[in-house]
Amino acid sequence: MTALFALIRKDLLLYVNDRRALAIHLLVPVIVAAFFGSLFGGTGNGKTGRIDIAVVLQDDSVLAANLVASLQADSNLRVQVLPLAAARGRVAAGKATVAVVIPPGFGNAASGALTGTALAPTLPLLFDPSQTAVLAMVKGLLTHHAMQHVNADMMGRASGLGAALPAGAGMPFAMRDEAVSAGPVYDAYAHSFAGMGVQFILFMGVDWGIGLLAARRSGIWSRLLAAPVTQGQVLLSRLLSGTIIAAALLVAIFLCAVVLFGVTITNPAGFVLVTLSFALMTATFGLLVAALGRTPEATRGIATFATLMIVMLGGAWVPSFIFPEWLQQVSLAVPARWAIDGLDAVTWRGLGIEAALRCAGVQLAFAALFGALAAWRFSAAAREG
Repeated sequence: MTALFALIRKDLLLYVNDRRALAIHLLVPVIVAAFFGSLFGGTGNGKTGRIDIAVVLQDDSVLAANLVASLQADSNLRVQVLPLAAARGRVAAGKATVAVVIPPGFGNAASGALTGTALAPTLPLLFDPSQTAVLAMVKGLLTHHAMQHVNADMMGRASGLGAALPAGAGMPFAMRDEAVSAGPVYDAYAHSFAGMGVQFILFMGVDWGIGLLAARRSGIWSRLLAAPVTQGQVLLSRLLSGTIIAAALLVAIFLCAVVLFGVTITNPAGFVLVTLSFALMTATFGLLVAALGRTPEATRGIATFATLMIVMLGGAWVPSFIFPEWLQQVSLAVPARWAIDGLDAVTWRGLGIEAALRCAGVQLAFAALFGALAAWRFSAAAREG
């Protein structure tokens, strides 16, 4: 028993003395739990992100104008009044969740429908097919605001005429949903393959970087540099091989998505751009892990934590549109967000080459940053000895 207790004490002391591992094991579950808790309500006092909607105002009635003003004043919504074509374009590009079209004559028809003296007008709702849950929220808010103003309008008319409202008032309007995207109908498989592909390839980049650390510790790195090659050539070869492997993996993952689940790549040229930029970013991220790490064991925990934060904030686990407003802005500083948005753009969203270029450009900027930091750190380490 004495030997057993001594072995247990040894294991506990080793674990407690490894401060980095202890911090990672504590911080990861706390931060992930806090992240999901804040997304799904928190204490009930938190403020969620506002929903971007467009309003197409085609009715010149006072009721319609009051309805638009009421929607704009709602703290849950961010409203833009736009022409129909512009509103449809914003929804198709994923920049607005819903476009509410208020047709001509809506105000008078809604007031008549409330009393049962006229047919209920129809409000067309153009929505992003990836956000059906948010569509239900918008419908609820729209019904709330519309009912307030239709009731107020009818009360005013009845008061002016000295009449009472008829019994049996009906719903003053109906809603007609129309999914809008530039490409095929929303495909949840396309988004899921984008998120999971980005996540696991980034983890592959971490393993690749840790493998480079292991090569340095085992002496393989020194033997390579003893050959007639420079450190720059060795690093460049690792960078290019890592890029090729990451790109091939992402292509293979989406090939499975196309063959097995019918995912459509609507912009092949854009897909190539996004894939290559993401692969290069992954390879430079692996180099950065190798450059900043000291030992494989110590680096693995920190790099895993960093990768979890990148993919979590990038929307690989939960779509970024349900993040709180401040977190949506923070996620724009994460490379995984641009990779996933880019893959969405060239698959089910069916966007043009401009969207792919924008997402690829941001990823290339991250690749340049990671590569420059890695090169600087490797050069400094070579000078030190």
